[in-house]
Amino acid sequence: MNNNQKQPPADQTNHAIGHAGRRELLAWALFDFANSGYTTVVLTTIFSAYFVGVVAGSMPGSATLLWSLAIGAANLIVMVGGPVIGAIADYRASKKRFLLMSSLGCVISTALLALIGPGDIVPAMLLVTVSAIMFAIGENLIAAFLPEIVPARNMGRMSGYGWSLGYFGGLLTLGICLAYITWAKRQGVPETESVPVTMLITAGIFAMTATPTFLWLRERAVPSSQDLHLSVLTVSFRRLAHTFKEAARFRDLFRFLITLSVYQSGVSTVVVLAAIYAQEVMGFDTQALIILIMVVNVTAAVGAFICGHLQDRIGSVPTLAMTLLLWIAAVSAALLADQSAHMWIVGNMIGLAMGGSQSVGRALVSKFSPSERCGEFLGLWGVVNRLSAIVGPLSYGLINYWSDGNHRLSLVSTLLFFIAGLLLLARVDEQRGKAAAIDAGVSPNE
Repeated sequence: MNNNQKQPPADQTNHAIGHAGRRELLAWALFDFANSGYTTVVLTTIFSAYFVGVVAGSMPGSATLLWSLAIGAANLIVMVGGPVIGAIADYRASKKRFLLMSSLGCVISTALLALIGPGDIVPAMLLVTVSAIMFAIGENLIAAFLPEIVPARNMGRMSGYGWSLGYFGGLLTLGICLAYITWAKRQGVPETESVPVTMLITAGIFAMTATPTFLWLRERAVPSSQDLHLSVLTVSFRRLAHTFKEAARFRDLFRFLITLSVYQSGVSTVVVLAAIYAQEVMGFDTQALIILIMVVNVTAAVGAFICGHLQDRIGSVPTLAMTLLLWIAAVSAALLADQSAHMWIVGNMIGLAMGGSQSVGRALVSKFSPSERCGEFLGLWGVVNRLSAIVGPLSYGLINYWSDGNHRLSLVSTLLFFIAGLLLLARVDEQRGKAAAIDAGVSPNE
């Protein structure tokens, strides 16, 4: 670090970092393990395909669009409410309490998806929307703990450890679901009965594996003593207004958030619609689809682990640029693929790129964020992720609808997101962004 940069006071640094031990770091990373089963099973593979093929199977021309609308509605709500919840959590020092509430909400709504059958379009969309909202809020809040438990020089690898563990969590959940579906198929159980059971499996694994997080992870923040005569909502909105007024001060943070919103639109599209593309275009059945996603989870874990260490060595921006180039290559290959064997190659390329880009993005926002406002700033990170999850899948769904189900044409929009993101990334100065957070006087750093 440049010796001419301003150093935060020692007491603030110690308060922010908190000397987290191995058990507590494991507890933080285990939440990634716990909630990844939800995204893998519900949003990416089993339930998304079940919704399009079975629940809304009577509306083949609109099923993909309806799924995209449900996900878009959830992300719109989180986009508006996420920063407010983050600001309140900072003000009250209650990130852990909000994390518990959101986790319970996701677990319960996921379990209720077991009641969904053919034709239950509206209740399915409502439950998916609620579960996705709860998941996204929890994702923001667990990320906000990162600046408190490790110094900036280790954020990349810690974020990478979390993402890697998360992909293995998704792999475990998906593997158990696959084992059950395979067994049920041999017993003659129809898909309309076996798929709902996997929702109970997913909810149960989430609840069990998230428990250590709430037992061992500490809330280090101290409640604010300012503006005691104002309501919590008023204070949170004032904090957010102040943050946006400081956009020039944190210009690299905001530049990166814009960059993130673009390339993450492509990532969100792949996460939500990859299973549908493999099923509808490449002819994958449910079992082959699940195996493919399991393989992708392994390569994604490898990508997150490698890029987590790489970004601490060569920098976050160069590492992220490498992952975006890999994304461009992977999506281009998917457009050209005409055999199911090609999708296995594409899937592994996507896994490496996905694990790396998501891990690096979270760590970089954490490095650009003042520690006493990490809930608020990571809430903005959540806003960008949610906006991307609206724009990406919805653009795919609309193009697919207007082109009478042309998935290859829809995938072109995904490719453009990654190309534009790579171009915008060139405007982000990593060292200047970290210095701005340090100059705020409260950022954890080397």
